[in-house]
Amino acid sequence: MGVGGGGKPSTLRVGEVDIGGSVLVLMAGPCSVESRDQILAAAAAAAASGARFLRGGARKVRTSPASFQGLGLEGYRLLHQAASAYGLLTVSEVQCQEHLEEADGLIDLLQIGARSMQNIPLLRAVGKSGKPVLLKRGLASTVDEWLAAAQYILEAGNPNVILCERGIRSFETATRFTLDVSAIPIAKKRSGLPVVVDPSHAAGKRSLVLPLALAGVAAGADGLLIEMHPNPGAALSDGPQSLTPEELLAVAAAAVPVARAVGRDFPSCERDA
Repeated sequence: MGVGGGGKPSTLRVGEVDIGGSVLVLMAGPCSVESRDQILAAAAAAAASGARFLRGGARKVRTSPASFQGLGLEGYRLLHQAASAYGLLTVSEVQCQEHLEEADGLIDLLQIGARSMQNIPLLRAVGKSGKPVLLKRGLASTVDEWLAAAQYILEAGNPNVILCERGIRSFETATRFTLDVSAIPIAKKRSGLPVVVDPSHAAGKRSLVLPLALAGVAAGADGLLIEMHPNPGAALSDGPQSLTPEELLAVAAAAVPVARAVGRDFPSCERDA
């Protein structure tokens, strides 16, 4: 599959979950895996909300070296154990070949973070791995640059790519980043790849996550990637933008009618049936 030629919409299967089909996919969990108890509580809350993936960072790229950098391999292991306990798949970031090797058998969906979007050796490595990849848009990257990064993965022989719009840096300071809603239909039409939205990093404030999530669903996103922490006030990273378990449930419920309005469905619909 090539990017940029008006690709036919595709559906990607990760485990038993289809991404890009009629049912939207919810991926939820903390910014960072901090402890066994924390990630187990997050997994329980994610499953209760209808999520199919448990997200959690084990290898964190932080602006300051003084910030929490993650638990490394132990973080991958704890994430996998917690997800398995609740029938969830895992999504977590990798930054180099060593992380790919650590994540093997533990992480179902390899995340390429915004700061790594143009790390060409990493893109080629995940391309050769054949594993499903979630490619985040760089914080100052154009759609063209984002799709070119995806092309590196595809040309390495890996068609299993999901794009993630997570907001871009602009002159606006009211939010952490500016969610580029227009990029969702543009990227889908031009690449044919599934696109999910991360409203948490764009918002930077938990009060804005709900409206941005709904905007993403209305614009045609195939899923949502949302930060949720059992106790956001005690989070070691991204606490201000992390939802509580109750707030995540509210987002899932609110997304149902929006998804239906654009001819899609949302996982919480299955619980309401």
